[in-house]
Amino acid sequence: MKDDAFIRIVWEYYGKNKRTMPWRDDISPYNIFISEIMLQQTQVARVLIKYQLFIQAFPNFKSLAKADTSALLTAWQGMGYNRRALYLRNAAQIIVEKYHGILPEDPKLLDELPGIGYATACSIAAFAYKKPVAFIETNIRRVFIHHYFADKKNIADTDIFPYVEKTVDKKNSQEWYWALMDYGAYLATQGDNPNKKSKHYIKQKNLRDRCGRYGEAYLSCF
Repeated sequence: MKDDAFIRIVWEYYGKNKRTMPWRDDISPYNIFISEIMLQQTQVARVLIKYQLFIQAFPNFKSLAKADTSALLTAWQGMGYNRRALYLRNAAQIIVEKYHGILPEDPKLLDELPGIGYATACSIAAFAYKKPVAFIETNIRRVFIHHYFADKKNIADTDIFPYVEKTVDKKNSQEWYWALMDYGAYLATQGDNPNKKSKHYIKQKNLRDRCGRYGEAYLSCF
């Protein structure tokens, strides 16, 4: 498929079917940071319930950095993997102390924070600061396999990545990645899952606790 046609399909779908998410409606680096960490290993439906409560309890990096462990884990209850909440607090402490409460824009600096791999760092940079970085997560992977690798199997992320990099919207990566994810979530409901063709595909046994974004818990960035 030609890239122009592909881009048009994604934007047209998004224009008609854009999903409402609280971290999309009330955008701030802090809100994006919290939502991206929550979405690492938890179903979106669960995050939608817990996100607002967590933000109310800890509305900024300063309050999160000072959070009592008991209060922190209470706010996190139901999300699973309590160490993620502890990593969040540790990261907030570093952001307050080292970066004066301002979330870094550079994925390499974000990657140095506790509990954040380089892939998540890329997603945070794209959503919080519209950085035109390239990364792959489960819905993005599904879209590109569906359109560019329909007749292939055992597809590596290194095969997909050049297409992701080439089509990313340099002026508005934030909306572009939201569009890809919404379209990918739609494709997940349309017959057989294209991600099964990925060599990295691992079906989680317990989707309630570990499903990443709508299914497989894997994400990569180059």
